Amino acid sequence: MTMLQELRKRAASQPAHIVLSEGHDPRIVAGALAATRAGIARITLVGPTSAVAALLTAAGATDVDKISIQDPVTSHLTAEVAGSYFDLRKHKGVSTDVAAKQARDRLVFAAMMVRNGHADGTVGGAVATTSDTVRAALQVIGKAKTASLVSSFFLMALPENHPSGRAAMTFGDCGLVIDPNAEELAAIAVASAASHQQLLGETPKVALLSFSTMGSAKHPNVTKVSDASAILRDTHPDLDADGELQFDAAFVPEVGASKAPGSTVAGHANVMVFPNLDAGNIGYKIAQRIGGAQAIGPVLQGLAKPANDLSRGCTADDVLNMIAVTVLQAAGDG
Repeated sequence: MTMLQELRKRAASQPAHIVLSEGHDPRIVAGALAATRAGIARITLVGPTSAVAALLTAAGATDVDKISIQDPVTSHLTAEVAGSYFDLRKHKGVSTDVAAKQARDRLVFAAMMVRNGHADGTVGGAVATTSDTVRAALQVIGKAKTASLVSSFFLMALPENHPSGRAAMTFGDCGLVIDPNAEELAAIAVASAASHQQLLGETPKVALLSFSTMGSAKHPNVTKVSDASAILRDTHPDLDADGELQFDAAFVPEVGASKAPGSTVAGHANVMVFPNLDAGNIGYKIAQRIGGAQAIGPVLQGLAKPANDLSRGCTADDVLNMIAVTVLQAAGDG
């Protein structure tokens, strides 16, 4: 069984109600049907009723699939969403008229369904930009009280029988925090480690990445990473984390033993924490396009309830995988 098959199986053992904000997209509909038929989730699609229903019919959906549709223009929930949005954002100068308009925005409507307990998590971004998708999640669902910041990660499913022996890795933050300071980098490491454990059931070994390994270069960018590592040692001594490490020292046992002797992480890391968004975004796309890894994400972490983003180039299979991830986050309270 591949890692992704195992992920879906675990999600099916604890299904949740997931609302998809872009029910007018054929990929979303196909992914929703696959998730429903696999027993992973109960699905609500947000969008114009006639358009969504037509796509469901074209995709072969029947009454047995029990996918519901919520059209923000006509839904019985729209007034509730508008009222909740006004209460939430009136301190920012939002009027009742603006709140009523926002209630008809599909991203806002879906996020408010989650906030108000009508669904357990939401997925969007097949059509909307990442900035719009994340903004709705941040404004409506908000940061978890226990989180110091909201960040993101990609779950990287490696090709079968990968020479490293790994089935998957977690890369953070590759999609949201542009230039974290040392404290934020440490927070991203803690959150990414928890996400890795939650989604894969595997003990995290966290590498804080740099162009330097254990002082081999001197630069403020290196100092930031080594400071983050020191923060982790002080605040989370039980977390197996180390840095600064170059990627090869973190990934290849022989290189890790040579460059960072005595490190329990070097050569064995399964959670890679990048120093900034430049490195993270480039790194995951190289792993995806050259290395053949399948990238699931960006998955958001640190929100009060699960809300996740899709790439606008996503496939129906990507939608299915993200639904499974969101279900597992909901089972673990995000």
